[in-house]
Amino acid sequence: MAACLPQLLIVLDQPRLDLAAQFAFKATGYRLEIGFGGGEHLLKRALENPGTGFIGCEPFVNGMAKLVMEIDRLQIRNIRVYDNDATKLLKRLPPGSLKAIDLLYPDPWPKRRQRKRRFVSEEALALFAAVLEPQGMFRFASDIDDYVGWTVSRVLASPDFIWPAMGADDWLTPYEGWTRTRYEAKAISEGRVPSYLTFLRA
Repeated sequence: MAACLPQLLIVLDQPRLDLAAQFAFKATGYRLEIGFGGGEHLLKRALENPGTGFIGCEPFVNGMAKLVMEIDRLQIRNIRVYDNDATKLLKRLPPGSLKAIDLLYPDPWPKRRQRKRRFVSEEALALFAAVLEPQGMFRFASDIDDYVGWTVSRVLASPDFIWPAMGADDWLTPYEGWTRTRYEAKAISEGRVPSYLTFLRA
């Protein structure tokens, strides 16, 4: 962490973040993953798409340490990280600068009094809309039915997104190239059914 994290860490020292300056190559586009956990999905997508610049947000040090170790071991050059509240980063990103935002298995805050702490909100969706390019993707995965319904209702109420799903297969089928995590395997073994939502910037 001491040796590698400073080289990967995004510092918000300007009113508007220069994404191109964060990477040592000319990226064909940029993607953001909010709350990457152990980094399994982020690493896989970055390896599959070496020309894309990836940004991972994760405030918890254990997850950050695991990802940084793997970035160093695999010598991945197209991931940068941010270790604070993703909302702060979103507010500094250039308009229309992202191809996709992934929010995968976020904390569901299941108790009624906690729900205001869920990341998906009208404010967050407005920030997503501002930084996604036209037809850019917002992908949300969860095994908590209440949070899935919460997310769908808020996105459908937004004029900035469309939900192109035509039937249940469109949200019950994992994303192409999806790697099941231990958390998801546990959820399925306990009878919970994951949903994989994809919304498009209008």
